[in-house]
Order: sequence, then C-alpha cells, then structure tokens
Amino acid sequence: AEQDNLKLLTFPGTPLAKFAQEMEAKLSVRTMRVLGDPNLRVNRVITSWGYVGAGIPLISRDDVDVLVCGETREWELVEYVQDMIACGKKKAMIVVGHVVSEQAGMKVCAEWLKPLMPEVPVEFIAASEPFWRPDKPWHSRT
Repeated sequence: AEQDNLKLLTFPGTPLAKFAQEMEAKLSVRTMRVLGDPNLRVNRVITSWGYVGAGIPLISRDDVDVLVCGETREWELVEYVQDMIACGKKKAMIVVGHVVSEQAGMKVCAEWLKPLMPEVPVEFIAASEPFWRPDKPWHSRT
C-alpha cells in the first residue's frame, strides 16, 4: 500500500484472471464479478469497500489499473468501465459484493464499541453472502 493512501495497492503485474482467483479464494467470495481482459497485468489497484458512489474518478486515474469495490450502480460505473476498455484503456473492475466487502470492518466495529458501551452487550454476528452461483448452490460453502 502507498504510505499516503492505504486504498492504493501495488502488485507485481499479476494477470487479472489469476489476481481475481486469488482474491476470490482469500475472501471466500461465491459471486464475485470481474470486468476486463483476463490477461491484463495488474500493477495498481484502488479499493473502495462497501458501496462506491464516486467510482469514475477512481478508475479514471492514470496510476490505477483495477478498481475493487463492494457494490456500485451497474448502469453507471460498470458502463463507464466497459466504455474505457472499448476505447483501448487497460482497465478492470472487480465487484466483490456488499457483505464480503464490509464484513471485516463490522467485526472491528463491534470490538471498538464494546469498551464505549460496557453496559450494552455487543457481539459481532457474521452475515453470509446472500448470492450463489448455479455451479455452487447456496448450501455448498466451497
């Protein structure tokens, strides 16, 4: 990560397909979606966990290859990234999903709240990813 921007990450030119597969495995994502050339070399990734409202300025940066987000308006940002790719820009986007992108933060939030309100029981309860794929039905967690 960059010292002044922890959302901007550097990678060693990993092909997008491999990068996405590794990310899917490490985050245990069932329904991640990827937009872009599978052979695109991933060097610089910017993240926006949860909902990304202003994604166009992020993916438009010259120093960014891939935008990773939790969720977005498909009729806006997805179309914009598709247009960038159609115009020859080497860009990609990975959408991991709302639950997956915010789960770790909610766990930290629960721990943060406990000492602030000791009289209130605070417990993190993990949410499962709501979507599934035809090749991996919901009851199959692998």
